Amino acid sequence: LFRQHLDLCYILPHLFTLTTTNDDKMKIALFSLLVAGANAFSAQVPQNMLSKASNLDGDGSWDPEKISKTVARIEGQTRKTWKFSDITQEVVQVAIRSDGRPVHVETNLWIGPDWTPMKLKAYSEDGLKRPVQMLLGTRNKQATIEVLNTGQWEMPVQASCNYASSPLSEARFDLPNDPEVQSQYVEGGGAVKSFLFDPEVEQVQVLLHTNTRQLHAYVELLNAPNNIKQKVKTFTNNGLLNSLFIVFDTPGAGNVVRVQNLAPLEFPCIAYVLPTAKSGLGEGSEPVISSGM
Repeated sequence: LFRQHLDLCYILPHLFTLTTTNDDKMKIALFSLLVAGANAFSAQVPQNMLSKASNLDGDGSWDPEKISKTVARIEGQTRKTWKFSDITQEVVQVAIRSDGRPVHVETNLWIGPDWTPMKLKAYSEDGLKRPVQMLLGTRNKQATIEVLNTGQWEMPVQASCNYASSPLSEARFDLPNDPEVQSQYVEGGGAVKSFLFDPEVEQVQVLLHTNTRQLHAYVELLNAPNNIKQKVKTFTNNGLLNSLFIVFDTPGAGNVVRVQNLAPLEFPCIAYVLPTAKSGLGEGSEPVISSGM
């Protein structure tokens, strides 16, 4: 591009020193041709690269190929970022999976040049059976979401990120009002609450929020005593604007969701858990909630 403009600057003086016998139309045509040639090398942002809504099928699917046209491969010890500029939308859907190997990732929400209002660390023993699936709020601001693969270089992950479509775009607000949801008040200072499920439950939604105070908590998926299959650690300065919404796939029997509040005693949170998919092996019943330890 720089050379094109140099050539243009060199040719123009000679162009307009032509004799008066040359036709003015010829000068204008040649000048237009030179300008068009220079503009052809100008960098432009394709319209299809701008942030747009949303889940491509609009069915609330967690399949990465349906969330976004492009699924990013993130090698170990590398990162990928997505920019979201539509301030009329607020909920972003993030799905991270592997080919069956463990997943170790950090997901950060960036607003502005140096503000990170929400941080998450996620682990999954098997990123194919139990992918990392979450909804993040951008607070109706221009935001960037970073996914950092903290695993070894030989353990890549695939990540997909896009604005959520209905019904997921309203899920954080609708879940507490669902008639089948189970909720527990979790005191700060390390209090623990557990949620047990019937064997046919294959997927559960978990929501943690506060009354605008900080949210600092662990959410773990266990199978058998203290056998952690998946866990997420979150911190945000506002647990209402950036509530934690996680979707766990729960294949097999004996699954338990455990919530631990890591914040000080003054910062309690409320945990909501709702089964959203069943295998159909039996009639089933509502989740049984154990008392906190």
